[in-house]
Amino acid sequence: MREFIVEADGGSRGNPGPAGYGCVVLDAVTGETLVEAYEYLGVVTNNVAEYRGLLACLRAAHDLDPAARVHVRMDSKLVVEQMSGRWKIKHPDMKPLALEAGRVFPPGRVTYEWIPREQNKRADRLANEAMDSGASASSVRKLSADSAEADVRPADAETDVADVRAAKAAADVRAATAVAGPGWAPADMGAPATFVLLRHGETPLTPQKRFSGSGGTDPSLSDIGREQARRAAEALAERGTIQHILASPLTRTKETAAAVAERLGIEVTVEDGLIETDFGAWEGLTFGEVRERYPDDLTAWLSDPEAQPTGGGESFAATATRIAATRDKLVAAYAGRTVLLVTHVTPIKTFVRLALGAPPESLFRMELSAASMSVVAYYADGNASVRLLNDTSHLRP
Repeated sequence: MREFIVEADGGSRGNPGPAGYGCVVLDAVTGETLVEAYEYLGVVTNNVAEYRGLLACLRAAHDLDPAARVHVRMDSKLVVEQMSGRWKIKHPDMKPLALEAGRVFPPGRVTYEWIPREQNKRADRLANEAMDSGASASSVRKLSADSAEADVRPADAETDVADVRAAKAAADVRAATAVAGPGWAPADMGAPATFVLLRHGETPLTPQKRFSGSGGTDPSLSDIGREQARRAAEALAERGTIQHILASPLTRTKETAAAVAERLGIEVTVEDGLIETDFGAWEGLTFGEVRERYPDDLTAWLSDPEAQPTGGGESFAATATRIAATRDKLVAAYAGRTVLLVTHVTPIKTFVRLALGAPPESLFRMELSAASMSVVAYYADGNASVRLLNDTSHLRP
């Protein structure tokens, strides 16, 4: 049975920050270098980059000989201990990568060894080369004796990961692919644009359940709302992943965003596309008052996404068009970044609805509390993943 030694490393400049991995596969008997590979990953954490390097190495070894035994050498104590089964894996970004790495070869055919960083210089050099090159950097060199040496780089800078073939090699050597969960292995689209959707804190109208859109009095936060914003800021600071903050132009969202920005030391950018729906003549009224005064208009609004609130407000269909355009703009602008969007009930529900491909009536079936957090991640292939909805745990004493 053939045996390989793989040396893998990953790094992130900022943690999270611009990241890359390096990968070396050697023949365990002769010491011959069979594969060298690296890839730029966009913005991810150091640990995720290390797991991606491990996954790339295991897949490269599998492509050379799926019946081989593999000995992994890494300077990451975390990855070695977790993959050896001695430490639990708790981080949601690492679990799927570890699961997929464990499936490349049958159990028992891969062993792990921690080595000092100075003994992992080749993989470290390749990881740094990926980070230095940035953007579309990806290279696989197959150096085995039965094939000509090849250095393969993606011709299309818009393709983050593809099956990379050595020019004269007998087998493909694939770059690592991120995995959504057990049994899933989609092509890696790089780090997603992740939107943390924070609803503003309470205003005096919130507990009264009054329509409060973009066409009303533009109320400020109440004392309760300011405390909610403070708690949200503390929770986001503890999480430590927010890189940008965008807010709707209304007062309550700007005040909420300001509380977070002060805590995180990040400037707020106002984004008009995040503004709440205009509820027309219903602004400031309760649902019961609208039903009493405008029963026919309310019935139409509840059954038809094209229907407008009385007085020329914005329909749900128009809101969805606006949010979709804003989403596309922000996904393109913040690819691979984690962005806090401080906005309102209808925009957040619409982000979630569009991500799920749910019908318009689903808007009435979501609860969204003041100062709650929801999270949606967007990948380069257009797919989205709803990761959190209406989390209020940070508001509890």
